Amino acid sequence: MAIGVKIVSRPGSLSQQMYLPAIAEGLGVTFRHFVTNFAKNVTGMRKKSEIQTIEYPEEKKVYPERHRGLHRLMLREDGQVRCVACMMCPTVCPAHCITIVPEEAPDGTIEKRPKIFEIDELRCVVCGLCAEACPCDAIRMDTLEHAKPTYRRVDAILDKEELMSRGVQSAAVQGGVGAFWREKVAGEPQNPPAAEVVPPGPPAGPVEPSVP
Repeated sequence: MAIGVKIVSRPGSLSQQMYLPAIAEGLGVTFRHFVTNFAKNVTGMRKKSEIQTIEYPEEKKVYPERHRGLHRLMLREDGQVRCVACMMCPTVCPAHCITIVPEEAPDGTIEKRPKIFEIDELRCVVCGLCAEACPCDAIRMDTLEHAKPTYRRVDAILDKEELMSRGVQSAAVQGGVGAFWREKVAGEPQNPPAAEVVPPGPPAGPVEPSVP
């Protein structure tokens, strides 16, 4: 059995096949929007026009409160940095853009503090994991500021002094009950009276093997 061939004509008229009327119609729409927006922009009615761009840096977009901006280090009551160099933020950072060199605290109120705290904003992926992992409320990303453009890569590395310049005193309480929390909770029961731990867990001490 022979296979028949069905010839299908191209749909549309000759004007549609030439594309020239469609091109003219598109250029007309573009020219109409240009004239309307240009007139409103010149007469001071830019906000009422259909222009979507903003005149940066004179005009800046308002970001929501949860926008992740430049990092900052929070401060203690005495003005020192709250960071205790626990190394959790550089550990959780997927871009490895945080560098911390710890040192002993001279006053003895905390065990360690960062001698060097640097963040490479060019490598940062703005994920916010460093602020979520910090147990001391020492690092935040709520400045609502962008990383500034630089001509040199080294200028994009923020040191501890610059990060602390954006910080303020934190109202968070470390340890749950303030300073010297170990002494405060030493004499307090960790479970309510007559509380039963479920499941009870393994017995304390060595366990003798059972003989069948």
